[in-house]
Amino acid sequence: MWCHTATARALTALSVLMAVVVACGADGPRPSPLLIATGQRGGVYFDYGTGLAKAIAGELPGLSPRVLTTGASVDNLRMIASGRADVAFTLADSAALAVQGAPPFDRPQPVRALARLYDNYVHLVVRAGSDITSLARLRGKVISVGAAGSGTEIIAERLLNVADLDPDRDLTVHRMNLETSAEALRAGTVDAFFFSGGLPTKTISGLAGQRLIRLVDLRSYAAPMRRRHGEFYSERTIPASTYGLPESGTIGIPDYLVVREDMDEALAYALTELLFTHREALEQAHPEARRLNVRAALSTDPIPLHPGAVRYYRGTRF
Repeated sequence: MWCHTATARALTALSVLMAVVVACGADGPRPSPLLIATGQRGGVYFDYGTGLAKAIAGELPGLSPRVLTTGASVDNLRMIASGRADVAFTLADSAALAVQGAPPFDRPQPVRALARLYDNYVHLVVRAGSDITSLARLRGKVISVGAAGSGTEIIAERLLNVADLDPDRDLTVHRMNLETSAEALRAGTVDAFFFSGGLPTKTISGLAGQRLIRLVDLRSYAAPMRRRHGEFYSERTIPASTYGLPESGTIGIPDYLVVREDMDEALAYALTELLFTHREALEQAHPEARRLNVRAALSTDPIPLHPGAVRYYRGTRF
C-alpha cells in the first residue's frame, strides 16, 4: 500500500505551482490562462468543464481558467497536442487512436491522462413514432453521426460498420453537433441521431420531456464492437429514471481528463487533486462527477498517466 503523504505533497505541489504559473508584474500577480477543451453546449463535457473551471478559479488563484466549446474528443486531443488547450475531456477509444497515431490522427499525439472520470453512454435517438428499432433499420434513413471531430462520430461510424451499413451507399449522413441534431430531429429533417455522453445529457432530457423521442437499444452491438475495435466497449443500461423513457440497453465507453505530456508536474498534481477534493462541488455542475473514485481514476490505458497524476495517486490511501 502506498504511503499516505497527500497533505504534504499537496502543499509542496501548490507552492511550486504558484512559482510556475504566476507572472509577477508591477501591479502584482497576473493569473496564467488555463484553457479547458470540453464539447458542445447541452452535453456533459461542457457542464463538467464549467464546474472544473469554477473550482480551479476558486482554489488555484494563479490560474485563469476558460472553458472552450469544441467538437469534443478528437478535436480536444488535437487541441492538447497543438497547445491550443491545456486540459481536455476525451473518450478512451479516441484517445487510443491519438496515442497510436492512427486515423484520424497522422502521428502519435503527446497526451497524458490525469484521471478516468466516468463512462459515456451511446444514445441513438429517434422520434417517438419512428419505425427504427435497430441499426439495420437505419438503411435508407437520414441521420446525424455527431459533430465532425467528435468521439461520437468515430463510435457511430464503427457501429454502422458493425451493422454492415455503408454510410456512402446505404443512408444519408450528416455531421452535426448535439443541439443542431436535436433541432433537425424535431423538424423532421433527420430520422435519427447519435450522441455519446454522460447521464443525463441536458439536450436529450429536453426532447424527452416533450415526449418527442425514444432511444434505440444498442446493447447487442457491444460484443462485436469489442471484437473489432478493442476492450473499451461494455454493455450498459440507461435507466427509465434518466429521461422518463423506457429502460434502454446501450454501450458504455470510459471518459478521460487529459493534458499535454509536458505540462508542469506540480500543475498536473494540483489539477488531479482538485478533482477529488472538490468532487461534491463538481457534482453540482453535473451528477456524473459523483462517479469519480481513486481506484478507477488511475486506470487510463492506453494513455499513460502524467507524472504529476502518478505522484498524487501514490500519495493516496486506497
